[in-house]
Amino acid sequence: MNMPHKQLQSGFTLIELVVVIVILGILAATALPKFIDLKSDASTAATAGVAGGLSSAAAVNYSARVISTSHGVSVATCGDVTSAMQSFQTSSYTIAAAGTTAVGVGVSVTCTVNGPNTTTANYIAIGIA
Repeated sequence: MNMPHKQLQSGFTLIELVVVIVILGILAATALPKFIDLKSDASTAATAGVAGGLSSAAAVNYSARVISTSHGVSVATCGDVTSAMQSFQTSSYTIAAAGTTAVGVGVSVTCTVNGPNTTTANYIAIGIA
């Protein structure tokens, strides 16, 4: 007697596929907000980078100016440090209102730079005549 052969089927059932899709959807919904906020993190990091550049410029300027007054620039306010940099993008970054604060000769003062998306960061200005 010839009995029909049972075909062996392999693969995933519809329910298994739906469960996988639901799990992937949940993972995507929880991970997506972490990537959406990258813009503010990038703005904060960029402003901190500018502040680091201003601190470095102030230190190098002070050292150069101590050696000879013909090197570097005079720094009497927080805002004067921007002149010590080779280029400072004033359209995106501004020195806070305290930028007009006097910086005594040889004195270090903490100043603030404002960046895009209301980010701020501090830098050190060193006064030199």
